[in-house]
Amino acid sequence: MNKYILISTILLAGMVSAAQADTKKAGDINMEYRTLGKGYPLIMITGFSGTMDLWASDALDILSSHYKVIIFDNRGMGGTSAGNRKFTIEQFADDTAGLMEALGIDRAHVLGWSMGTEIAQELTLRHPEKVTRLVLYAADCSMKACPPAPDILKKMSDTSGTPEEQGKRLIGLLFPQSWIKNHVDDIKKLFSGQMRDSSPENIERQGIAMDSWKGSCDRLSQIKCPTLLITGTDDILTPPQNSYMMVDKIPGAKLVTLENGGHGVMYQYPEKFCDAIIDFLK
Repeated sequence: MNKYILISTILLAGMVSAAQADTKKAGDINMEYRTLGKGYPLIMITGFSGTMDLWASDALDILSSHYKVIIFDNRGMGGTSAGNRKFTIEQFADDTAGLMEALGIDRAHVLGWSMGTEIAQELTLRHPEKVTRLVLYAADCSMKACPPAPDILKKMSDTSGTPEEQGKRLIGLLFPQSWIKNHVDDIKKLFSGQMRDSSPENIERQGIAMDSWKGSCDRLSQIKCPTLLITGTDDILTPPQNSYMMVDKIPGAKLVTLENGGHGVMYQYPEKFCDAIIDFLK
């Protein structure tokens, strides 16, 4: 399948609650979203199979103290309907633009995580007038550019064992082993809540959309808005080499690397993560 197949099993207490969600019509779908804080809008796009629950609550608290943060469920995920259009990265970008229009937001800062960075790139390329500044966290411009190591791919496709065994494998994919050893209690707290379900059929359709995306590597020079890339040095799901390559292709882009950070670096170091974003957006 694709490289994020196990993330749909994630259980996090540190994620934002789905309570107080609102819904807006955008094209052929009803999109569920939440608004946090006040100020200039910051649109946050989550990754594969995830819902808006997946954002780290500590990071949201910090960012929403500076900006009007809008988080939402992508097409077919969580509380957003699947509609009747084909699932593609480009369509997800148009969905995001449609939500902005439904909310009366002409322009916003945009932050994408993992697969969300692919959507954010397409949003910027297809609707450049809507994006003021772009933040790409754990980004790639093609799944084939700098893929995970073969043994990591094997672990990602392994759905055997009990939920507890699967959870342990997932922890090892999201966080560096050196960090895990020193934060056992923190991890227990993180993995004690529950994320809302999305249908296996729609997760499969989203995976196909990722696999069929042609990528943006040869179009990165067309991104004209100020861009920040954030990567953990020990991210094994989206290796940092992706960001190292992309920062040289996006005009004027900046790069922040967080030492000992994994794919879930916003959970590991929320203050450092948010400080980098806020400094850039200011």
